[in-house]
This record gives sequence, structure tokens and C-alpha cells, in this order.
Amino acid sequence: MAEACSAAKEPRVHQLRSGEEYQQDIFREWRRSVVRRFYRTRNLLKNGTWPASIWNLGFMVLCLSVCMLGDWDLVRPINARLLILPAYLYIPEGCPLILKSIIVSTVVGFVFFLVLLYVRRYMLRGLLAYRGWMYEQPKTQSYSTILWGVLVKVVSGYSPSLYSCQRSLPRMPVPTVQETLSRLLKSLRPLYDENSKEWKSICKNAEDFEKSLAHKLQRVLILKSWWSQNYVTDWWEKYVYLMGRSPLPINSNYYIMDQSYFMPTTFQTARTANAVYQYLKFKQLIDREKLEPLLIRRTIPVCMAQYERVFSTTRIPGEDNDTLYHVDSALSKHLVVYRKGYMYKVDVYDNQGKILQPQSIEKLLQWIIDDADSELDSISDSAKSISALTGIERPTWAKVRAEQFSSGVNKDSLDIVESAIFCVTLHHENRDDFSSRAKFLMCGDGKSIWFDKSLNVITFPNGRMGLNCEHSYADAPVLAHLAEYNMTEESLELCGFDEKGHFIDSDSQQVFVKPQRLVWEMNNDLSTAIKSAQLTVTQNINDIDLIVKEFNLYGKGFMKSCKISPDAYIQMALQLTYYRNAGKFALTYESSMTRLYLLGRTDTVRSVTTESTKFVRAYFDKEKSAQEKITLLKRACDIHQTQYRDAMNGKAIDRHLFALYVVSKGMGYVSYSVAIDCHLFVLYVVSKGMGYVSYSVAIDHHLFVLYVVSKRMGYVSYSVAIDHHLFALYVVSKGMGYECDFLKHALTIPWTLSTSQQPQQQIPTSPDCNNIEFQNVLCPGGGFGPVSDDGYGVSYMIPGDRKLFFHVSSKISTKATNSSLFMDQLFDTFREMKELLESQK
Repeated sequence: MAEACSAAKEPRVHQLRSGEEYQQDIFREWRRSVVRRFYRTRNLLKNGTWPASIWNLGFMVLCLSVCMLGDWDLVRPINARLLILPAYLYIPEGCPLILKSIIVSTVVGFVFFLVLLYVRRYMLRGLLAYRGWMYEQPKTQSYSTILWGVLVKVVSGYSPSLYSCQRSLPRMPVPTVQETLSRLLKSLRPLYDENSKEWKSICKNAEDFEKSLAHKLQRVLILKSWWSQNYVTDWWEKYVYLMGRSPLPINSNYYIMDQSYFMPTTFQTARTANAVYQYLKFKQLIDREKLEPLLIRRTIPVCMAQYERVFSTTRIPGEDNDTLYHVDSALSKHLVVYRKGYMYKVDVYDNQGKILQPQSIEKLLQWIIDDADSELDSISDSAKSISALTGIERPTWAKVRAEQFSSGVNKDSLDIVESAIFCVTLHHENRDDFSSRAKFLMCGDGKSIWFDKSLNVITFPNGRMGLNCEHSYADAPVLAHLAEYNMTEESLELCGFDEKGHFIDSDSQQVFVKPQRLVWEMNNDLSTAIKSAQLTVTQNINDIDLIVKEFNLYGKGFMKSCKISPDAYIQMALQLTYYRNAGKFALTYESSMTRLYLLGRTDTVRSVTTESTKFVRAYFDKEKSAQEKITLLKRACDIHQTQYRDAMNGKAIDRHLFALYVVSKGMGYVSYSVAIDCHLFVLYVVSKGMGYVSYSVAIDHHLFVLYVVSKRMGYVSYSVAIDHHLFALYVVSKGMGYECDFLKHALTIPWTLSTSQQPQQQIPTSPDCNNIEFQNVLCPGGGFGPVSDDGYGVSYMIPGDRKLFFHVSSKISTKATNSSLFMDQLFDTFREMKELLESQK
């Protein structure tokens, strides 16, 4: 079997010497099991009693016991009432006073503790539902907001663990239908002539939809919001991510780069070993729930649920929909390392259950490099390229997986890969500049990245590294937090490298297991599938035009000095650049987090507004004065900033429209029982139709077809086209004979410009981004592929007051797009905007 197959060479390994040592191993495993159960029980109690704590219960019981045993005048009225309780608790009359006091105080204290717990929890949930603080600047907050902040601090518990705040987070509100449709029309208004028949038709159809079907769907959605933790997140993960049928690279997965110029070492094995070690420490903090939860302004908690599946998670392909396979930490103890076509299982815990030290990991990685480089011709090219299968269309990969990996050695090897903590790629060629390195991190070379894995760590011979991340289980800020954890340790030079860049050998010797090379059983059908997959992935890679550059003329410092939000400033620059590039406006979205709510993920900020289009037109109008342009710019930025805040507060329209769409198919008038019992509501969605085969969520052509089956009720097929970012109010309800021309038209509008800002600093102890000596260690962030074939994907990082980083992607096959030209025009726009603003100072 695959685990028994290993190479001839091996690193130095300590062997078990006797039966006594074997018994010690059994004892160690039992001890590890006890420790795991202890941590889980402790965390369960801590999270269940937060924002109160067990100490509150103990203190209350102690005070009541003292009161009952004491005979002070002050506590006699309390004792008189407490002494009535023994009769109700069936305590014998002859019971000693001390025992009676302990029993009564424990019962009464426990009741008071429960009251205190739920009063504090619901009070905190109510306080956290307040959003006035977001619309005020930190230095000019109102007295009411300051008082609110004090109350949050007082009611909150101390030292929360990773998931302690979850039960105190408010649930995401469901916007009203009127608000959503009004904002939708407002976002579409700049794209149409007010007197055109098309615009009048959209408005009329919107009015008809609101009067007929919308409120029926809304009532069911409100019902779902009552019994579910989040009214949209479960549907979002299933229907938008896991039912996407197009390849993961470019269309779904994203990448994260390392530091811009700084490297802690130039040795690949040392840098990789340190990264692996730091990530395993981060995993340990998650497993033990010791990772500090993130707080906005050191007061407001955000949802941390996405951290649960960062490690030991794999996206399993299916013909109709994928599934997420997560392995418990007690069972997932290894990595899978790829080198020149060979894959190795590497156990990263010693025989005592402790994480291997980076010195030991470095030796294991060096052994893998030596072994793989010496065995280049021992297996076929197809066997070396087996990872290419994870980069093709999901139904095709699912079919190959079912036929070729369901039994025997292939199943064993696949199980090892899918149960790994994460995968590591030790690439053998350098990518020296930002753009080429970013492109490799995004899509590899067609055969060296297992795209189904939640996390791939990719390193290069010169010590550079980065991450490739699967998107369905978590959003980019979560993995950026992980990357920042490692980069902070490296930047502060806390890794323990010697002068040459290797790890200093430790005096203590760890017992570890040698790497095991995975073996794949090849046949003609599998070889043909792999060659076809590699050809498909390579063609997709060659069609990507990705440019990553640093803009160092100024950063957010100048923008804030002009009293403009940096994010809004950049969004207006992007609007100017696209108009200059294409000569028209395009529907644009920017992702915004909704993690202020329980299980929140993201929603959409629609950057094209009436105010932004007025500014863009005025900017290119030579007859407009500089002051007029600046006034319009600030007005457009204020509107954008308000929209961004609204999106964070659950007031955006796109997730609401998506949820209404899912409800329309569930009611469907296919199975009305969804409004009564969610377990009767089972949907299957297949991304087909409209001539598109690409990924459905913010990644490809924006159009996909939902195929819905309510299995429990025995109903079949209703299909409709849906646009990823309108996400789909009900387009065609054939069962009712109702067709909404308004939504049908709106869903076909492409999202040509997709944008996202990446967080630079989420850890309070990370070095200050504005510190001069740390400018070289700033991270350029990460990026993603273009959402639309004829559009751009733009990701940007704002690392302090002095510089910006941009990632621009597009398709080479589309003649209307050019990432290099767009980037150059964007930088020209930034220079011109600075000159414009400085001209009036």
C-alpha cells in the first residue's frame, strides 16, 4: 500500500528499542487523548459561560455561604429567605448547618449565575447591534458612542477565547424588500439613459415584482432568519461556492504573497521549515482556542467561525456539487510535500505528540529534495502531473476520481493527501519579480499544486514563498491572518536562524518518522485523463495576464490629509482608470465583510454610483474647474464610504437578493414546506446553461443556471439563469406562471470590474506599517483571477502612509483588456489626482 512505499534513502531516525518503549508509546497516546479532552471540556465550559465565568459562580456561592453561616444583622433578612429553601429542596432537618448552607448557596448561586449569564449575553448582543460608532470618526465620537463603548467593555467578559464571543454576536438582519429594490435601481441607474425604453421597462418590472411575489418570499426568508444562525451563509457556501463547476485555479482559489523585499533566509528548506512550524503553532492555538479573537477598535468582536476549517480540510469534487471534508486534529498529523512530481507524506509530530522543531523539519525537507532530485526518471510524466486533475472542471475531476481513485493504492495515496494538514510545494525554479511569482502562486505550472486543499504553501529555491488558498470555507482575511502570524515572527527575527540562514541544531533530539513517498498506480485511462487535464490547466494559465506593482509616490497618509477615505479614494481612481481604459462605465463590485454578525462572510459594495459617474465625467471635462472636480470627488467618496459601512451592517442588497432567490426555488413553488421545516427543503444546484461553464461566485462569467430538485417532496426541475452578484431574486417562477423581466434583464449585466482590498495588519503586536525600518517587510497582499472574461480583477493593499500595492488580472484572449496598460493608467490617475488635490491647498 502507499504508506508502506518509501524511498531507499532516509534521514536519521531513532528506532523503537524494546517492548518497554512500546508501552511508553501507548501511555503517551493515552495521555495525549486525556489532554485533548481536557482542552475541549475547558473550552466548552468557558465558551458556554462567557461573558460570565465559572469564577463568577464560585464567588456567588462563597458569598451566599458566608451570609448563611454568619449571624450579622445586615444579612439576617437574606438568611431568612434562604433558610426557607431547604424544605423545597428536601434537605433533612437534622442536616448540619454547614452542609445545608453549601447546598442552598450552590443552588441559589447557580440560578443567579444563569440569570447573570443570560442577562449579560443578551445585553452584550443588544449593545453590539448598535452601529452608530461606525459612522463616526474615532477622534470625534459622540458622547453616546463613548458611553456605549464603556458599556460594551463592562458587560464583556475578560480574556475571551477564540470562540467565546460567538454566542454574543447579533444575527444578521434581513433588509426590507423596498430597501433592496430601491438600492438595486439606484445602483443600475448610472448605466442607463433615464428616458430610454429599457430603463422604463426595468422600473416597471421592479414595481410589478414588488407588488406580486417579493413579499411572499420575504416572509419565508424572515422565518429562516429566526431559526438559523445566519439567513444566508449556509446557502452562500453551498450554492455559490460548492456548486461552482468550473476549475478552481484562476476562477476560485486566490493567492497570498510573502514580504515585498525582506527575506529571513535565502535557503528554501530553512524558510519552508520555519513557515511550516509557525503555521502548526497557529493551528495549535486554534485547536486549543487560545488564538485571540479579533476586535475592531479593541472593543467590537467579529465572528471567528471561519477559522475552524483552515487546516485539514479538502474540497471533494462531485458531479453536481462538491463537499468539504474536514479531518479532526487527532487524526490529521501529517503534511504532503510535492517536489518535481513526487509527493511525500511527512509526519510533523514526534512520538510525544509535540510539533517537530524547525531544525527537524528542515532536515526532512532537505532529504525530500535530495531524494526527488535523484529519482527523476523512476516514474512516468503522468504520475508526476497527477495534481493537474484538481485544476479542471469539477464534474470531470469527480468522474475520474470515482473511476480511478476508489480502491487500491490510488485510494490510499489520495486519502493521505486529503487528510493532510496542508500541502507544501518545494518548487525548483525561482520567480524573482512580483508578477511572475504571483502568477505561479495563483495557478502554478499545471501540475504542482493540489488545488482542492484548503491551504498550499509554495516555496522557491531563493527562499521566497506564498500561499494558494481554496475559497469555499473561508475568506481571504482569515488566511491573511495566518500569513501575518508567520511574517511577524520572521520580521522580528524570532525564528532562530544562524548567520548562514539555517536553523541552529538543538541539543534535544526528537524522534520522528521518515517521509513516505506516495505511489500512484497508472493505467491508460488515467494517463490520458492526466495529460488532458494538464493541457487544459496550461491553456488557462497561459491565458492569464497578471501584473503586480508597487506605487510608492504616496499612500493613505496623503489621502487622509485630504479628509478622504483611502478605500473610497482608490475606488474613485479605479473608476477614472476604467473609463479612460474602456471609454464607458461598468458595473463594479467591491467585497465587504459582514463578520460583525454571527457566521457573517461578505457582501457587495456597488462602486458605480450617480455621484461617481458625475465625478468621472467632470474630471475629463476641461471646462470644469479644479474646485468643482474636488467637490464632486469628495461627494462621491462620502457616498462610497457610506455604502461600505452599510454593507458591513447588513444593509447591502446582493446577499439578500441571493437568499430570496433560494427561497423562491424552495417555496417554488416546488416545496412550500420549507417555510415550516427546513429539513424538507433539499436543493441540488448544477452550474450549466447559457453557454457558460465557468465558476459561479465572483470569479467567472457571472451567469449560471440553477437546477433545483426537492427530493423529499419528489419534485423535479426548475431552472433559471442567475447572476452571481444579483444572486438572484426569483427570475422565473414557472409553477406560478410568473416571469420578472426586471430581474431577468438585471441578472445579465456583467460585473466587469471586480475589486477587493486586502488587510495588512490584524495582529496588534505586528510591527507598525509606518515604521521606516520595516518598509521592506510589508506584504504586497494577494489577488485573484478576473471575474468576467472581458473585465479586470483588481486587488489592492494599503500598507501604511507611504505606498500601495496593486494586483491586476485579465484574460489575454480578450483583446479589449490589457493588465499592463490598465496598471500604467491607474498609476497615472493617482499622480493626476494628487496634483488636482494639491492645486487647491
